[in-house]
Amino acid sequence: MALVLAILCFLCGNAILPSSASSDSFLQCLTSMMPSELVYQQSSSGFMSVLQSSIQNPKFLTNTTVRPLCIVTASDVSHVQAAVRCGRWHGVRLRVRSGGHDYEGLSYRSVQPEVFAVLDLARLRGVRVVPGEGSAWVDAGTTLGELYYAVGTANPGFLFPGGACATVGVSGFISGGGIGLMMRKYGVGGDNVLDARIVNAAGDVLDRAAMGEDLFWAIRGGGGESFGVVVAWRLKLSAVPPTVTVVNNLRTMEQGVAYLLAKWETTILSPSLPADLTIRVVLQERHAFFQTLYLGRCSELLATARGVFPELGMTAADCNEMSWLRAMAFIYFGNAATPPEALLNRTNSLGTYFKSKSDYVRRAVGKAGWDALFQQWLSKNGNGLMILEPHGGAVGGANTATTSPYPHRRGVLFNIQYGSMWWGEANGTAAAAALRWLDGLYGFLGQYATSNPREAFANYRDLDLGQNVVGRDGVSSYRSGRVWAEKYFMGNYRRLAAVKAMVDPSDYFRNEQSIPPLPKF
Repeated sequence: MALVLAILCFLCGNAILPSSASSDSFLQCLTSMMPSELVYQQSSSGFMSVLQSSIQNPKFLTNTTVRPLCIVTASDVSHVQAAVRCGRWHGVRLRVRSGGHDYEGLSYRSVQPEVFAVLDLARLRGVRVVPGEGSAWVDAGTTLGELYYAVGTANPGFLFPGGACATVGVSGFISGGGIGLMMRKYGVGGDNVLDARIVNAAGDVLDRAAMGEDLFWAIRGGGGESFGVVVAWRLKLSAVPPTVTVVNNLRTMEQGVAYLLAKWETTILSPSLPADLTIRVVLQERHAFFQTLYLGRCSELLATARGVFPELGMTAADCNEMSWLRAMAFIYFGNAATPPEALLNRTNSLGTYFKSKSDYVRRAVGKAGWDALFQQWLSKNGNGLMILEPHGGAVGGANTATTSPYPHRRGVLFNIQYGSMWWGEANGTAAAAALRWLDGLYGFLGQYATSNPREAFANYRDLDLGQNVVGRDGVSSYRSGRVWAEKYFMGNYRRLAAVKAMVDPSDYFRNEQSIPPLPKF
């Protein structure tokens, strides 16, 4: 089934007012501080191919997209420092891209006319693993698939609790919080960071001790691009048994899928559900795809499933026993025979346009609600889907120790990712129909989702929630940021803004949904 940034010694406190002269000076500065072949200007023959290399949504390649002045393909931390320093000196902002999965493309485009450069970290990819040790240093441009492969081959008794999509960049995943299939056992991605190295707005490289605990807290789920450029993460690895089990169960409307979803809601609330077991659900058209990952053998899973979710009818024939590494390949590619080496493929396919939104649910939808959802919405659009990620356990249980800015914890049943896909033109008739359907579905689920605020997931960026307003001083308004940021970060927004004011008061690291500095009232 197809599944679709410690104290800043800042250089200048004035607003950045770029001009053609400053753009030329920026480019000259870059080429004087790093190899010129790593800087792709718009006139370069390879500019478009490098720009497109990790764009995941073709609608951001249209003529209406504001394109960068150049792309800096950093292959060393010194190149990142050069880009930041040249940008500050000459009034050119940076958009920082690792995996390119930003759902609104803000890591490589600007919505409003602006002179900016893309700092592409794809060449900064490497994983330093010591066999038997429970940590690894990971470069910021590494994808989750590359991380999984390195850990699973060099340190097979360990795992990192990441997400299901192998081409997502590690930095993007962590800086937005990072939910995944193993978070009930190990917490979200941001909870599993031991250290980091960041290039701040002065172009200096800071580790955890130098940056301080406030900034270290902020970058692990508060939108890392708001505070600087993280160039490496030291990640905590957790022990994993040699055999894990993956089960895929497809159930249709005719098989009582609404009833099963209502039972699933009850199951993920059950105190008897072990944290080693996760059952996520993908809803599309007339069916639900129950995807189970159990950190143990099939026989143990079946004994547990019979006690907590017998209605699903899981059997031994459904089980796929394998190593954790092979399981991550299976979950992403949908084929148990896919070799783990496929996780190293960074190639993207630009065939499908899409738009995504997100929600959090804290009270059960119930059978009637699920039935109405299928009858009125999902069954009427085969190109729409919903992904339900269960919470609880280490990420939101009663004894959860909150160590990162990810706020959607205690009391959350599950996260919803909505998606609507279409083919053809970015803004044609098919796009309009797909977006109307998505807005309608999102509106329908409002009666079951959280409210005041209606919570959303920062990693599923959605500009429909609001955008920053930049004042005459060139600094994003804290008040305008509240409109969208309290949905992503809730009560953590003010603390994040205070960190921003401490490390980047002139708001150099800025985009349409970056954390604004907390003003001095």
